Amino acid sequence: MPTNRQWILKRRPQGEIAPGDLELRDSAVRDLAEGEVLVRNLYLSLDPTNRIWMSDQDGYLPPVGVGEVMRGGTVGVVEASRSDRFRPGDIVNAGLSGWQDYSISHEEMARPVPRIPGVPLTAFMSVLGGTGLTAWFGMMDIGRPQPGETVVVSAAAGAVGSIAGQIAKLKGARVIGIAGGPKKCAWLREIGFDGAIDYRNEDVGAALDRLCPDGVDVNFENVGGDIMNAVIARMNTFSRMPLCGLISTYNAEVAAGPADFGRVLMKRILIRGFIVIDYLPRAGEAFAELAPWVASGQLKWKAHVVEGLENAAEAVNRLFTGDHDGKLLVQISPEP
Repeated sequence: MPTNRQWILKRRPQGEIAPGDLELRDSAVRDLAEGEVLVRNLYLSLDPTNRIWMSDQDGYLPPVGVGEVMRGGTVGVVEASRSDRFRPGDIVNAGLSGWQDYSISHEEMARPVPRIPGVPLTAFMSVLGGTGLTAWFGMMDIGRPQPGETVVVSAAAGAVGSIAGQIAKLKGARVIGIAGGPKKCAWLREIGFDGAIDYRNEDVGAALDRLCPDGVDVNFENVGGDIMNAVIARMNTFSRMPLCGLISTYNAEVAAGPADFGRVLMKRILIRGFIVIDYLPRAGEAFAELAPWVASGQLKWKAHVVEGLENAAEAVNRLFTGDHDGKLLVQISPEP
């Protein structure tokens, strides 16, 4: 069995993830039991929730234990099998198998990854994976955009935000994206957003007043903090706010809520937090729309791939600085 490099959580970060919080170690890979497969990981997903899992705060999954392999989603290729369901060479999603070269998965936990002509494997880590599911269910199940309504998406050039905004456009809404920097804002317009706000170089509130003169009907919230407050201040009666993330607060001790909480009552705003794992039993509903949109080119997406497992601990901080373009992945090993 091969030697396995693993990123181990050595200590819980205080603020930003720092050198020494994670440690790359070599370990042996055990023999397979009946019904198990050995997976060589190809791609690792880096996500804002990684920072939550490193902390000891109460979350939707238990914290990663100090001394344990860092949790993360992967797609890989079966190298050895004691399962009747999988053969060597099969491409599988093995779930949250971790920041490591190899993982062992029971056949009940591994899912085959389909191949769609012209669609790269990285799509199944982004627009046709958890990212796409997050965008679709948040927008369609909670946001419910209607033709002619105004939708605002924060972190709109990110993996989830860019897809969520395009879904709202496909459903007939006006969509305004908030992103950091001229290049990201230009890309939002390129993929069909009706307007883009560069929060680094303009006043978000003033820009919202200009671009959303009739208020905001749906706020797909990814950021929190001052940007969230600016959007909530302009939300309409009976508007909806899918709360997908609060990335601006993940390195802070306390995540603050809306500054004007009274507006939530007076405007009867629906605010609903959601986690994609709650929707996995309904994944087929999302794929039924997402796959044709991707295959036809109606839905655009980007993947930012960092080469080498050894660079994962440094790369994860790109999520918080904005120094990435689309879905952030680490390529652990070559595709077969």
